[in-house]
Parts: sequence; C-alpha cells; structure tokens
Amino acid sequence: MPVQTATVTLQPVAQSSEYVATVKSRRSATLQPQVSGVLTQILAHSGDHVKPGQVLMSIDPQMQKATVESARATERQKKALFDYNAVEIERQRKLFEAGVTSRDAYDQAKQTHDNAAADYQSAVELRKTQEAQLAYYTIRAPFDGVVGDIPVHVGDYVSAATMLTTVDEGKDLEAYIYIPTERAGQARLGLEVDLTDDSGKLLDKTKINFLSPQVDSTLQGILVKAPVNASPELLRNAQIIKARVIWSTSQMAVVPVLAVIRQGGQSFVYVVRKQGPMMMAAQTSVTLGDTVANNYSVSSGLIPGDKVIVSSTQFLVNGMPVVPLGQ
Repeated sequence: MPVQTATVTLQPVAQSSEYVATVKSRRSATLQPQVSGVLTQILAHSGDHVKPGQVLMSIDPQMQKATVESARATERQKKALFDYNAVEIERQRKLFEAGVTSRDAYDQAKQTHDNAAADYQSAVELRKTQEAQLAYYTIRAPFDGVVGDIPVHVGDYVSAATMLTTVDEGKDLEAYIYIPTERAGQARLGLEVDLTDDSGKLLDKTKINFLSPQVDSTLQGILVKAPVNASPELLRNAQIIKARVIWSTSQMAVVPVLAVIRQGGQSFVYVVRKQGPMMMAAQTSVTLGDTVANNYSVSSGLIPGDKVIVSSTQFLVNGMPVVPLGQ
C-alpha cells in the first residue's frame, strides 16, 4: 500500500499544567454609602464610562443641610463672643497697666478670652465636620472606570450596608491562579503562563510576578498572580479563564496528529521498518505528551529519524508491506 510518511523530529516542548484562573482588577470599587437616607437621584447607568469625581447618585441631604446651617450659626455666635472678648481683654490690659484694675480682674478677662477662643475653634471644627458629612450624601466615582450593575432605585432607603454599584477601571488586570501544594516547590517568579478560553484559544501570554508565602487553607493551594495585558474586550474583571503554567521546556520527539491512532485507551503509530527487501508498517505503542501546534509530543516509543505513516492508517495492520511516498 502506498503511504505518506513524516520523519520524527525533536522540538522544544513545554512541560505544563492547566488550572482555573480568575481575572481581577487592581482598581475595582464597590460603592456603599457612608450615610443613611432616601436615594433621590441616580445620574449614571450601568455600562457608563465615568470620570474621577463624577456624581453618580444623591441621597436626600435636607436633614444634614439643616445640621450644617445650625453649626454655621453656632460658629458665628462663638465668633462674635470671641471678638468681644478680644476687645475686652485689650481694654482690661490697658486699665491694669494704668493701675485702675487689679491683676485678678485682668486674669479673669484673659481666662474668659481663652475660653471664648477655644469655644470658637471648636465651633469651626464642628462646622467643618458637618460639611464633610454633607458631602457623603453625594456619591461620586472614585476613579476613571465603567459603572457596573445598579441594583437600587430612586426612593429606596439606603444605609452603609447597601451596595449601590461598582466601578471597574478595566485595566491593571491580574490573573489569580491557585497552584496545588504538591507543585509549590516548582512555582517561582518569572514562570510563563498562557491564558486561554474554554476552547483553548490563546488570549494572552504572561509571566508570574507574585508568589504568595502562605498556603490557602480552604483551597490547599498557593496563590500566584500574573499581569494581564489583553484588551478589556477580551478579558474582564471577575472573568473565569484557564491558565497554563509552563514549568519547563525540553526537546522531545514530535509526530503529526494524523499519525496517532487510539484503541482501547492506548495510543500507537505505524512506523516504516525495513524487512529484507521490503518496507513494512510496524505498529508501535507511544506515550503522548502535550500537543504542539498540529503535533503530539512523544515521551516514549519513538526516536528522532523514525518515519511514521500519516495516511491510510485506518487500513493498516501490523506487518503490512507499504510503499513510502515521501517525507
């Protein structure tokens, strides 16, 4: 039977393991109010691109505004009393220096002035605190990013435990990978990682840049991180993908996928062997490794230079005479 053949060659083959990875953003915020109240405005929509400081929502601030006005009035009152005591202490100083009043009267005026100054400063700080509290009734974007789901509605009563929305920057992404503890000794910084989707399509090539010093007690794995350089259209925050960690690369024999036949859970190929004046198809068991493009790596069963049959393999039987047609 005429058959096409291919010569077994050595190629660099990666020794790797595949794990589930989670994409996480280093800048992803969950927005929750710092005050309680009724939501009066929602100015953003899910999916909107927002700028730092952009107003997203408002909580009814009327009670807090009244508190701020009260604090301002108290501040003005304390300021007037402080100004009066400043004039009074100056008058008492002149009278004391002229010998008209006693030192005791001057000291009392000084004490009254110091108390008024402290009261005024306390009122100023209270007013600043209440104004800062008033700012919490306006929810703003913490940084440039994209607004996530908004589960609340205008009219809802919200508190510090209410999740308003999320803002994801969409860059500075990292892949979180948990490596089993039995592999912990092989994990190291700089190991190459291929990030793929469920179909095996390569999304990004990266390297490990963080290795946790601790074992996760729940997963019994070591957390490693790798920066994600793919565009936001390919990978998003909280996305689940596959991560192929490449432990090492070594030269191994490779054969075309078409040459491999599987039967009964075993893999074998037909190798062209010379027997007297004729060429025979010799069935040879092989141990397969990872795929490399359209080839299988072979850890045992073949040596470089062997010629494997890549055509009409379904018609071959062990020892059948063949006529090789080419490489």
